[in-house]
Amino acid sequence: MEHFSSIDYGIVVVYLIAVAVFGILYSGKQATVKDYFLGSKNIPWWAACFSVVATETSTLTFISIPGLAYISNMNFLQLAIGFLIGRIIVAMIFIPRYYAGNMDTAYQFLGKRFGEPMRKYASVTFILLRIFADGVRLFTTAIPIKFITGLGYFECILIVGIITVIYSYIGGIRAVIWTDVIQMFVYTFGAVASMIVIYNLLPNGWTDVTAFASQGDKFQIFNFDNLLSFTGGYSIIGSLLGGAFLAMASHGTDQMIVQRLLTCKDVKSSQKAVIFSGVIVIIQFTIFLVIGIMLYALYEGIDFKNMIIDGHNLTKSDEIFPMFIVQSLPIGLAGLVVAGLLSASMSTLSSTFNSLASTTILDLFKDLKNLNPKKFN
Repeated sequence: MEHFSSIDYGIVVVYLIAVAVFGILYSGKQATVKDYFLGSKNIPWWAACFSVVATETSTLTFISIPGLAYISNMNFLQLAIGFLIGRIIVAMIFIPRYYAGNMDTAYQFLGKRFGEPMRKYASVTFILLRIFADGVRLFTTAIPIKFITGLGYFECILIVGIITVIYSYIGGIRAVIWTDVIQMFVYTFGAVASMIVIYNLLPNGWTDVTAFASQGDKFQIFNFDNLLSFTGGYSIIGSLLGGAFLAMASHGTDQMIVQRLLTCKDVKSSQKAVIFSGVIVIIQFTIFLVIGIMLYALYEGIDFKNMIIDGHNLTKSDEIFPMFIVQSLPIGLAGLVVAGLLSASMSTLSSTFNSLASTTILDLFKDLKNLNPKKFN
């Protein structure tokens, strides 16, 4: 891509190197298994909170939600409210039980309740499904990066994978969490910067946004139509229930998220981390949805299938935001936004690496107390 300049490439390269160095430096000495997988249980609740948000935010979130708002409205925010409800239930019911049993993984509770075979079965299921899911997620990350930078799929996957493996392997969970904190701010900055650019491109600023949004009721958050329907759109009941149960599953039983919550020093800290992560996700989704509505005003509501980039029509709404990045962001800022895309991907991928390792070691092979700490000196 001609628009993606050498300055943009330089920014991305510097960012990738800085993330790896930062993660290694902040990891500290990994003296025990508890240090490596649980951060010695002294991670600040706010850092664990930011890490949870970064972990569940992928590149798909970054590019898909603006596209969703472009073709619909803000009904998706109902789902985020359901996420918060589910997290509150996790904080009140799941977290105290994990800490009361001094658990090291999410599946240790199953072992104590139903026996070790059930613990191992749940762990193997998690490992297999996480590998398949994140394999797809990693490939989908390469799609917008290739679209924006012109690099091949192989190069995109290799760059993200190698950098993430380095600091995840050396630094353990502490490196993963602290890099997640940085990465969350990087992709949030990229999103907010994009909003500012779109605002400045609109002839009448926010007036244009409200004018175009009112035509399609774009700012509608709550959908009270078909309350008992769970298909064909985001009804309020379906969204709240679906979001709540999804959050209970992911934040209450998925090792990738639970591991972060177990790095806090006590129950109250862990509860604050999971609940406030839900609040941040609502704010984050609002930003992404507003970007989509602002793009709708910028492009005057034309069908995305009529948009053209490099001589080709767009085929899906997910391509709208990447197209804007390529065509409209100034040199330098485009590199920062691509760094944000990489941040969203790397935060999820690093969490996957560490959670897979912790589940394999602690659930399938040995309990924490039986491991030799000298192996981790």
